[in-house]
Amino acid sequence: MNYKKALWRSMVIIVILILSVLCGLLFQFLYDKYERSAYPREFSDYVEEYSYEYSVPPHIVYAVIKTESDFKSGAVSDAGAVGLMQMMPDTFTWLTTKTKDNHDKGMLYDPETNIEYGTYYLSYLYRKYGSWETVYAAYNAGEGNVDKWLGDKLSESGAKKLDDIPFEETANYVKKVNKAAEIYERLYYTESTGE
Repeated sequence: MNYKKALWRSMVIIVILILSVLCGLLFQFLYDKYERSAYPREFSDYVEEYSYEYSVPPHIVYAVIKTESDFKSGAVSDAGAVGLMQMMPDTFTWLTTKTKDNHDKGMLYDPETNIEYGTYYLSYLYRKYGSWETVYAAYNAGEGNVDKWLGDKLSESGAKKLDDIPFEETANYVKKVNKAAEIYERLYYTESTGE
């Protein structure tokens, strides 16, 4: 009789454990689905193409687009930044002189052009600073401000890293892009996702 009770209890425990694992997997599946809808990969052809061309990880480009415009190609900021990656028209004009392209500022509304030049600018900033956090700060606050904040500081790897960001808006921006980049990398670019 005690043997049957012990066997019954063991089976109940095993069933509870199996149900718990299945509930956990279902929750994770639904949560991943929710996160993927909140962190989409719109304009993926352009992002993948220019990420590869300019050696910028695609999850970083998606994170900047998500943070800057939430994938709204017609977005315009109060400061005058335009399009998906919220490029300033003067920065765009300066970049087109480096690439020897003849685009007018209206092309910033074109998703492909905006992603191409936004990614190119991220690449330029990364070559200059060697730290994505510093790149995000410069993308938001401008190179002049970041150069002032850095002074002559270099990390052991030679990257220029900010210890302190005096602009609260920029500090928050860097946190938002970092968080979005981590989410994009986990959802779409880790080995466990199969992508």
